[in-house]
Amino acid sequence: MNEMSWTPLGPPSLPPLPKPPPMPVGFSGKRDEFFQLVKRGAGLELVTLGFYRFWLTTDIRRHLWSNTQIDGDGAEYTGRGRELLIGFLVALAILVPIYLAYFLAGLEAEHYKAFASIPLVAFFYLFGQFAIFRARRYRLTRTVWRGVRFWMSGSGWIYALQASLWGLLSMVTLGLALPWRTAALERYKMRHSYYGDLQGKFEGSGWAFFKRGWWLWLLAPMAFVMPLFAPFIYGAFKAVEWRWWLSGIRIGGVRLESELPRSRLIGLYWKVVGWMAVLGLVFSVYLAAATALVASMSGEGIGEFFKSQESSQSILLLVLAGIGYLVFALALNVVIRVYLMRDLWVRVLESINIHGIEAAANVSARGELANALGEGFADGLDVAGF
Repeated sequence: MNEMSWTPLGPPSLPPLPKPPPMPVGFSGKRDEFFQLVKRGAGLELVTLGFYRFWLTTDIRRHLWSNTQIDGDGAEYTGRGRELLIGFLVALAILVPIYLAYFLAGLEAEHYKAFASIPLVAFFYLFGQFAIFRARRYRLTRTVWRGVRFWMSGSGWIYALQASLWGLLSMVTLGLALPWRTAALERYKMRHSYYGDLQGKFEGSGWAFFKRGWWLWLLAPMAFVMPLFAPFIYGAFKAVEWRWWLSGIRIGGVRLESELPRSRLIGLYWKVVGWMAVLGLVFSVYLAAATALVASMSGEGIGEFFKSQESSQSILLLVLAGIGYLVFALALNVVIRVYLMRDLWVRVLESINIHGIEAAANVSARGELANALGEGFADGLDVAGF
């Protein structure tokens, strides 16, 4: 009798599941709603002498975050205007004594006057880079998607030192090292960025950035000689930068890809230039009308009014000019926020596809909240971002 061996039959092997298609990113916010938001905010900024901007910044971020749809879910911004105000006041309490001490030291060293500003500029550039890193940390820790918060580790001072050294190299090379500087700093920031327990990384290279936009470096001097070309060159450069940056982002197994055309942002910058010209013309007409009014109240013609010292000593004219300038600046801010915040945000989002979104399905919450001091420094040094 022959021995017979047999293998029990199991369930048939199934073919591997196909990878889900790339997930587009959508935006559900209405343009009119955003315009009303920033218009009302500009009015409140005028009434509060600019202090409402902390709450307006918070409202803008909540609008943009909540209307950004990824896999059907919007993000949540949990920051508060009061946090930004406190961060700004604390930063101001640190920055003002530094300015004052440097001013007093400069009075004691008049013979070094030609070089007195160099250490101050270097210090505040370093401090500005620190503020940029800390402000990013604050914004990440106030961003929540599907109940899980983003967060960030790393040292702001190490980042500032790297940014300063790369900035010096970029200056020496007349900007040619800028792509490699940007790539190195993005790698540091993304390596210390997390979504829950998923760690980020950046795979974009400086060489890839340079290859995409080398011709813009050649055209950049043309923008200084012929400013008419500046919106074309800068708009194309920002589109190249956005596409390169987004396509290099990785968070765990999630990968972003952007197909933003080079010409997609140029129209936005031209619209801002057009509105600047219109608002500047309106402001000029207002100043002329205010001057004519004050001159008529003094009983003199405009020519005689300017020849006399009364034009430079007129409190009413200074008040009217100051109010007009504030309205002009706030109106320009509305234009910039609509076109270069909201519209730019939407056009960039429309170009994004997300691969591997399923990798973010089971994520554990990690990280701690960061304070708003970095945002305060960034605001005080005028390097604040979104």
